[in-house]
Amino acid sequence: MATKTIARPRTPVASEDNAQDTQHPADRLENTLTQLEALLWVCHGEEINWCDGGGPRQLDNLLWLAADLARKAGELFQLNEKARHKAPETGG
Repeated sequence: MATKTIARPRTPVASEDNAQDTQHPADRLENTLTQLEALLWVCHGEEINWCDGGGPRQLDNLLWLAADLARKAGELFQLNEKARHKAPETGG
């Protein structure tokens, strides 16, 4: 008897800019859990084979996490810059 396989993306469910806003919460949760699993995999680090088994998939997910964090940091920087330029300067 065959084992049950649950298909899930190796990349984000939606990868376009601002896609997080339109993504279903269940998809966002699955993406976050997948990234967290990859991060925990790396933190454990003992006897991980990065070339076979789950290693390449976890490495892909870890790089996805890093790209997501870089994108979010860039968005936050832009928001901060807009807010900083709109805020009235206070004289000291």
